[in-house]
Amino acid sequence: MLLLYFFLTCFPIIFLFKLKKSLPPWATEVKLLSLWFGKDVSFSSVTKLIKTSSSLCYFTSKMPLKKMSLTSKVDNFEEEVVEEGAAMSILDLPELVLESILERLPPASLCSMAGVCSSLRSRCITDHFWEKHMINKWGRIIGPVAYREWQWLIALRKDSSHLKQWRPKGLMRIFSIVRPSWWIKPKVDDCSKQSSLPRESIMSWFLALETGRFCFPAQVYNRENGHVGFMLSCYDAELCYDQRTDTFQARYPPHGRRAVAIENNVPWERLRAPPVDTSPHDLHNSDCLNELRPGDHIEIQWRRNKEFPYGWWYGVVGHLASCDGNENYCRCHNSDTVVLEFNQYALGSRWRHTTIDRKEHREEGNEGDGFYGGIRKLGSVEEISTWKRLWPAEILE
Repeated sequence: MLLLYFFLTCFPIIFLFKLKKSLPPWATEVKLLSLWFGKDVSFSSVTKLIKTSSSLCYFTSKMPLKKMSLTSKVDNFEEEVVEEGAAMSILDLPELVLESILERLPPASLCSMAGVCSSLRSRCITDHFWEKHMINKWGRIIGPVAYREWQWLIALRKDSSHLKQWRPKGLMRIFSIVRPSWWIKPKVDDCSKQSSLPRESIMSWFLALETGRFCFPAQVYNRENGHVGFMLSCYDAELCYDQRTDTFQARYPPHGRRAVAIENNVPWERLRAPPVDTSPHDLHNSDCLNELRPGDHIEIQWRRNKEFPYGWWYGVVGHLASCDGNENYCRCHNSDTVVLEFNQYALGSRWRHTTIDRKEHREEGNEGDGFYGGIRKLGSVEEISTWKRLWPAEILE
């Protein structure tokens, strides 16, 4: 009886195969559907599929072809795929979902994801994802000067003939970025054979900073491990990142005949981006002199002699000797003379205070006491708190 039942149920399909040329397009889909389920299925599954095929053939013969739909077959197929536990590719996700996932990946994971295939690579290397990582990690110590230097290096790399003749000096160094092989592990997929990253991309710049291939200009508080002669100062330097120690190497420009000073293991909290776009050898144009009042926090350029570069030194605006400091009667802000105090030094020290002319101030000083240059008024609470955090444990002589 079972054999007879099997023959009767299979007869419609056998009949359809013989009339293949006259069948509508959906009949071929039924055949393919049966082949998709032909792997590792039980006898009961085959019987069920045969019954379904027979019923489908009978049902479709009773209705116009235009109204026939394969929606039910597709739904059944998707249910079977889920039941079989088939994995879904990440590229099958909706675009917004995929973008949301990539936005939440840390740099190392985003870089690894770029090595999976060309489709993910084209997404993962876009500036949209890397701009956030650049700001979060490097934004506080990367300023306009470092950005211009990076752009200049890109321009030089584009001109290969110029590049061969050029030799880096000082803050400028040429480096080559092939691809992020330091993060991406080899893949079996051919997609791992990626071309070089776009030179102008933020990802390329991020990886150059992260690997230490790009040394950039920034400023260091209390240089040379807090040498007593540099307490509460901030000097320009060329910085290179060391990802093994999460610190920096700082190379300070020479002071006169003094050789270049190198300091290792400089932590993040002692670094900042240059607050003004002024070379350490140029006088800063002071635009705050008329608004300075006693109690204001300031930074002022100072150098030991004319051959040295400027450093920025922290101080506060004080009262004139003729003023008792009473706020109700103080008229110091109306005077052309401005008193600057450096309270990290002991009373009586020649470094304790100095005066400048509010209207005619340029560079003032001498070979004995050094030269005072441009002034910045500090209006940021963060800047002031950083200086106070670096305050020396003992008063300096």
